[in-house]
Amino acid sequence: QDALNNYYSAMTVAERKGKAEGLAEGLAEGKAEGKAEGLAEGLAEGEAKGKRETAIAMLADGLSVEKISSYTGLSVEEVDALSQCN
Repeated sequence: QDALNNYYSAMTVAERKGKAEGLAEGLAEGKAEGKAEGLAEGLAEGEAKGKRETAIAMLADGLSVEKISSYTGLSVEEVDALSQCN
């Protein structure tokens, strides 16, 4: 604790201000990056969910697994798995 107090005492006001500004800027950048990553992840999950829901509806209408795969972009295995669940 004494070493930390000595360190801060030796810092000039400008150094402390610069350190605080740098910390605030770093936190803001980190928060913005986190929001962007979360948004991208959420959009991807929503798109995947929509494809699965569409595939389930198409299966209910009797379309083939291959055709559903072609239309939705899901793999034949993914569509087949959905057909087994419903």
